[in-house]
Amino acid sequence: MKKLLIILVIGSLLPFAANAQFKVSFEGNGQWLTNDTNNDMFLTNDDTAKLRSNAYLKLDYTVKEWDFGVQFESYLPKALLNYSPDLQGVNVGALYARYNNINVGIDVTAGHIYEQLGSGLIFRSWEDRQLGINNAIFGGRISYTPINGFKLTVLGGKQRIGMGFDFADGAIVAINLETSITDILNVSKFDANVGLSYVGRYEDQGELYPELPTMLNAYSMRIHIAKSGFYVGGEFVFKGKDPLVEMGGQINSNALNMGNALLINMGYARKGFGIDVNLRRMENMGFFSQRNLAENQYNTGVLNYLPALTKQYTYSLQNIYIYQAQPYLRFMPIEKVGEIGGQIDVFYEFKKGSLLGGEYGTNVALNASYWGGLSARTDFTTRSYASDLFSVNEKYYHDVGIEVRKRCTKDLSLVFMFLNQYYNKKYIEETTGIINANMITGELTYKFGKAQSVKVNAQHLWADADKKNWIGGGLDFALNYNWSLFVSDDYNYGNDDKEERKHYYNTGISFVTGAIRVAASYGKQRAGTLCAGGVCRMVSEATGLNLTVIASF
Repeated sequence: MKKLLIILVIGSLLPFAANAQFKVSFEGNGQWLTNDTNNDMFLTNDDTAKLRSNAYLKLDYTVKEWDFGVQFESYLPKALLNYSPDLQGVNVGALYARYNNINVGIDVTAGHIYEQLGSGLIFRSWEDRQLGINNAIFGGRISYTPINGFKLTVLGGKQRIGMGFDFADGAIVAINLETSITDILNVSKFDANVGLSYVGRYEDQGELYPELPTMLNAYSMRIHIAKSGFYVGGEFVFKGKDPLVEMGGQINSNALNMGNALLINMGYARKGFGIDVNLRRMENMGFFSQRNLAENQYNTGVLNYLPALTKQYTYSLQNIYIYQAQPYLRFMPIEKVGEIGGQIDVFYEFKKGSLLGGEYGTNVALNASYWGGLSARTDFTTRSYASDLFSVNEKYYHDVGIEVRKRCTKDLSLVFMFLNQYYNKKYIEETTGIINANMITGELTYKFGKAQSVKVNAQHLWADADKKNWIGGGLDFALNYNWSLFVSDDYNYGNDDKEERKHYYNTGISFVTGAIRVAASYGKQRAGTLCAGGVCRMVSEATGLNLTVIASF
């Protein structure tokens, strides 16, 4: 089937080659893992490959209203460490053809589809290579925009769960309506948008579970209003009854529970000042294209996008105790039904020439977040529960931070950050322990010459549990427009177990010219959580050589 699709797509391109635009992009990531005493933990009898790589070659072709694309993927001899074992060999990762005629308001796509409805609480299919996620829907999508400010989208198909043509058992259908009241009324004094969505999953397991409904329905309603710098928006999602998936992917067909989510965001922004508030409540919001995928650790089969609503930190020690959203229903090993909390960001710029602004101005950002478990009365025997609307039973996480950015001279700039964190490992990681941590970070950047610069950062973390205190730092040196060097090290010197005090170092070099970037590094990776855009995966401790090549033409 996939060979026929590729032949049809390539064949359709040939008649238009003279007037077409081609784009080629490549990304390759390779690892050579050293077998030292610090990383034997990830080498098992059936997983001894030290050489690993992920590579992606994407070809895009555009002619008039038509777009065509194909992505080839390679995971040889094995995928990078901690990626899904379903990613193996060489295969087609994605294939699509699209017709988009803006004059008549028609946009049609066939093949692998990436789409997001609203904030993603109800549906998002996306690719994130850093996390090993590619949750594209293989099928069809039609969008119709009859008038400015009104757009109707219908899509359906099956979700990719391994390589490009490995699909989940469930079939997906989605309908989305986006309306801009501002555009429809042709007004400019305010901005108002309303959206409605429906997503359904059809999965027939009648032979094993005849009592289960074949259709799972989810609905979303949202609104956004903005005027004179103020904005407010909200989204509510309702998910129908779905069976509980226990540890090991076992479906408990006797435990059917509904889910819902509420997201509210509001704020105000003007030149030099901004405040943004995000509040969210999620209850049993796991939504998967195949029921038994609800307990997998690779984000495989996820239909919705549920990132942690906390500040996305840049420095290494700030990312040791990073929050991960807790939207799922669990009865073992501990009971959880969801999360509730929020975050607030405040930004202020002291003007140039003021006492605190100085010659170049000073930027100050404050951030705070709080997340806890949704309070509920649970029945372990029947695997049922009744939740409270806005109450918290256990505190999961908080952070409070301040960041100051100051340009001192034309060539010298400084960054200072302080962060306080509370991290409940019992509920976030389902292990044990509560950690209170404080961190300070300082960074200096000095530019000299036309393309030369040096950046130095120093970090320190104080913690009352786990591996206790850490110290870290890094140096980046840009030699010219093309070459740069970097080195960093994090050391948990406060660990009570002196045998487990380790340096997590990394050193390397990168080369950039035009749209080509090549980087090589050698170092030790800390075991823990790796996150991108608020979505996380667990990684093992490992030492080795890494090579990255990125190019586009």
